[in-house]
Amino acid sequence: MGFQASERLYLGMDFGTSGARYALIDKQRTIHAEGKREYPNYMKEDSLDWALSWKTTLFSLLEDVPVHLRPLVSSISLDGTSATTLIIDSKIGEPLVRPYLYNESCPDALLLVKSIAPINHTVCSGSSTLCKLVSWWNNDDSDKKSTMLLHQADWLLWLLHGQLGVSDYNNALKVGYDPEADSYPDWLLSQPYAQLLPTVKAPGTSIGHLKGDIRTQFGTTDSIAAFLAARATKPGKAVTSLGSTLAIKLLSTTRIEDARYGVYSHRLDDKWLVGGASNTGGAVLKENFSDEQLEKLSEHINPMEASPLDYYPLKSVGERFPVANLKMEPRLHPRPESDVEYLHGILESIARIEIYIRQRHTCC
Repeated sequence: MGFQASERLYLGMDFGTSGARYALIDKQRTIHAEGKREYPNYMKEDSLDWALSWKTTLFSLLEDVPVHLRPLVSSISLDGTSATTLIIDSKIGEPLVRPYLYNESCPDALLLVKSIAPINHTVCSGSSTLCKLVSWWNNDDSDKKSTMLLHQADWLLWLLHGQLGVSDYNNALKVGYDPEADSYPDWLLSQPYAQLLPTVKAPGTSIGHLKGDIRTQFGTTDSIAAFLAARATKPGKAVTSLGSTLAIKLLSTTRIEDARYGVYSHRLDDKWLVGGASNTGGAVLKENFSDEQLEKLSEHINPMEASPLDYYPLKSVGERFPVANLKMEPRLHPRPESDVEYLHGILESIARIEIYIRQRHTCC
């Protein structure tokens, strides 16, 4: 997710036949969070809109990941049902026709597939991905120049990383990919629909980073980018970035790691970016106020007057910096009758956390 931390977590998502689930684990396979969702019943032209249902469930699962754990996620993997096939518009990435589900059979294409594939090959089944591709190719009269075949997992991952046309050799097996030779066979590449086949990588290969809008939406703003943008070049200089969370980075000649306080270091040329990220920040504000309220209420706050309210603004249980405490409770009460006073109190409390961090964590 574009965030490095002293403790990395790994997010896996499994898209099954009736719903999807996720698990968040560490290197020791300890589960830090897990959950599941059933697919919503979206209808389109008297049939279930599977693509929209999967897409909605994907982002629902991401939303279900606890906010205080999201910045620790270093990679995401996803699996889907074997041979669930989508024909995609390669310009915009959206399905051109309804998905072919894993258990759908295309007997009209089976004889054609058997005529080109080796005897008893995996693709010689009416429910294979290749049969579905051949069936669509022979029965659809649309322009096929800007089309692409993807599997369910390929398409869902594209929604996250934005690199269209990438699959792995487990998903591509039933379209005819040869994992031993690590290539598509010649008998398949000689077919006119071979132009639709995706690029194939080994399972587990890193494809790319989360798209910027996805990182922003789910609270994974990159504080390193914020530091570089501020052009702080001298050791001892620190930069605070306030996104969904409050992050601070300080340029140092010394590497510092201390999990007790959520402190870790990134290498930056011959120096180090020392810091951490608190779970307080913009996500708490968004939880309590709309964008319009934030703008209007802020106009009535007098910055020269101190708020008497003392909060520790967290969206959910758990803090990681300046103290690593997964059981820390949010403190957002008492709430005054005035929304202006409430917003004032939250903003000052966030500022006090920043001041505390800067006073306590200084080095060069």
